[in-house]
Amino acid sequence: MTPHDTLVLRVAGRPVGRYVTRPELPARLSPRPYLHPVTTLAGTAVTELGPADHTHHLGVGVAVPDVEGHNFWGGRTYVRDQGPTELDNHGAQRHTAFQLRDPDGFVEELRWVASGAELLRERRTVAATELTDTAWALDFTFSVTNVTAQALSIGSPATNGRPGAAYGGFFWRARKEAAAPDVFTGERAGEAEVHGARADWLAMAGADWTLVFAGATEETRGDPWFVRTAEYPGVGSSLASARRLPIAPGDTVVRRIVTVVADGRLGRDEAAALVRKAVSQ
Repeated sequence: MTPHDTLVLRVAGRPVGRYVTRPELPARLSPRPYLHPVTTLAGTAVTELGPADHTHHLGVGVAVPDVEGHNFWGGRTYVRDQGPTELDNHGAQRHTAFQLRDPDGFVEELRWVASGAELLRERRTVAATELTDTAWALDFTFSVTNVTAQALSIGSPATNGRPGAAYGGFFWRARKEAAAPDVFTGERAGEAEVHGARADWLAMAGADWTLVFAGATEETRGDPWFVRTAEYPGVGSSLASARRLPIAPGDTVVRRIVTVVADGRLGRDEAAALVRKAVSQ
């Protein structure tokens, strides 16, 4: 996974994330830019890259398992009435250029390519902002446009027949520790309760860190949360849960997730207050 081009995100002069634009990855991992490592202000890592349990999990980024049958997630593809299957259908997100590149953020252009053709063009905007002396926020927006002459649609294993597996979109593979992290929203707690739920924010708390995720647009808040804690620690926002997401030629889908990265274990009130501050900035 040797990077060809990287940049370092900084908050108050401290490095908090490394963004890799051109990783050397095999095709079955669906090569794509990612953020790793991401750390708290105290330096605690809160991401994982290519872990043994899911080698296609790449820190923080955008991953979609089904764009008109093309896999931009990595690994096996879920096939209806057949299950997870190794297919030669992997796409790649290719970095084109930075429109803006500063220590605290960037604007990037990408091409989503599969089978030799460009399907989607993406503009990705990422910014890192200090919240307190123990917390900062990662503001991540992606806009994908259908650049083909035909309608495209985004699917997931859930829309292809696997209940509870509506992953695809923004995804954060968190740090795996001896004990599974706690996960909660303002009203619910535990993986079984928060997975698949819609909530203004969702928190995941590890041994000495907390991540608080929030959808920052009306469309993003309408997406259910994809959550794993027992098998591995990961949180995503589901683009295609109950049905496929269509994108007509020339149309654009936009999603914005703001994530609080905090030292220590936050309670509900602390998490809610910090994420409100982060989204309003």
